[in-house]
Amino acid sequence: MEPTLPLFDEEPTRPLADRLRPTQLDEVVGQDHLLAPDAPLGRMVAQQRLGSAILWGPPGVGKTTIARLLADAANLAFEPVSATFSGVAELRKVFAAARSRRTIGQSTLLFVDEIHRFNRAQQDSFLPYVEDGTVVLIGATTENPSFELNGALLSRTQVLVLKRLDEAALSTLLDRAEHLTGHRLPLDDDARHALIAMADGDGRYLLNMAEQLHALPETETGTPLNTAALAHHIQQRAPLYDKAQEGHYNLISALHKSMRGSDPDAALYWLARMLDGGEDPLFVARRLVRFASEDIGIADPHALQQTLAAWDVYERLGSPEGELAIAQAVVYLATAPKSIAVYRGFNAAHRAARRTGSLMPPAHILNAPTRLMKNLGYGKDYQYDPDTTDGFSGADYFPDDMDRETYYQPTRNGYEAQIGERLRHWAALRRQHGTPEG
Repeated sequence: MEPTLPLFDEEPTRPLADRLRPTQLDEVVGQDHLLAPDAPLGRMVAQQRLGSAILWGPPGVGKTTIARLLADAANLAFEPVSATFSGVAELRKVFAAARSRRTIGQSTLLFVDEIHRFNRAQQDSFLPYVEDGTVVLIGATTENPSFELNGALLSRTQVLVLKRLDEAALSTLLDRAEHLTGHRLPLDDDARHALIAMADGDGRYLLNMAEQLHALPETETGTPLNTAALAHHIQQRAPLYDKAQEGHYNLISALHKSMRGSDPDAALYWLARMLDGGEDPLFVARRLVRFASEDIGIADPHALQQTLAAWDVYERLGSPEGELAIAQAVVYLATAPKSIAVYRGFNAAHRAARRTGSLMPPAHILNAPTRLMKNLGYGKDYQYDPDTTDGFSGADYFPDDMDRETYYQPTRNGYEAQIGERLRHWAALRRQHGTPEG
């Protein structure tokens, strides 16, 4: 449903985003998965039974607006606080006021913006009031609640994820802005699409840019701006990327999974997203080294050399020249044969080492620098493999009280296929020598 708007702007001094703020829930764009009649918030409103919730989503997607409209729809007193400016003392006043309202039959919706900024003790202060129904808590956060909020608070709330606004939702906002102001934005079609892309899913930022465009002197000429002219007048929004928070881990995960999935194009995209967002290229270089060992291993022994070389080149050249070496390593890793055989085998060996404790190595592979050691059998019957007929003695190197086990099982990918053939040949020699097999 479109909001009821005047044919001309009655309050031109107020920010456009505030003037276009929805007045009822069905005017909110881009969040139908939460607000539709069969969606979580839609059902709560229909039943007039709001539960405490955490609204998690990027900036400019309607978290504050939804909280205010939920209070209106459920006939609750709306108490907004910001974790940036509020402390426990202010919260106590809010709780006292909510308790007083409750005695006269009025419930309270407490909206906490940036709730992740409250420390653990402050978050704990909500618990008794949420639990006994003194307040319906609606918290808003741009950070992953799993990392930023107490488990006790999360257990008493429902986490609802808001989506970044898609092109259709942002286009609707521009249409509403033009209807309210009575003027079409001075943009050609390509520039209009570019403006929406520049907003990066943030409705508030989009409307702020639209307001700037309406104020341009060029709009008086009636000549629409093209994409180049738009870029000249409007600074592109910096990508959302917090190097210390969830965005950091999401993007490095996307890069890692893209390389693991042998998709060099997607891997380059996520690398570019990270670097454009201000990520330290050396952090990426370190992760590439780990990837080369964990996901490729001996399937391509050169992968580790490539990543170390890229790290070295970046340290020598810096940005932006050195970033190309990192990109080269990303493409190499994405297109290399993959194997986690070494990673899996090492983990299996760790488990065996913890299980078997302090078993001694077999005596025949121990050095005997003293006569006592020789008398104890250290080094007895040791066979020097390079001097044997096949260059392989087939001796058992596991502890005497431990059966032979197999940890490393090479794949048929890349160089590991050759290693597999070699291991099978040695296994056959062990059988000839009568060495127990794993």
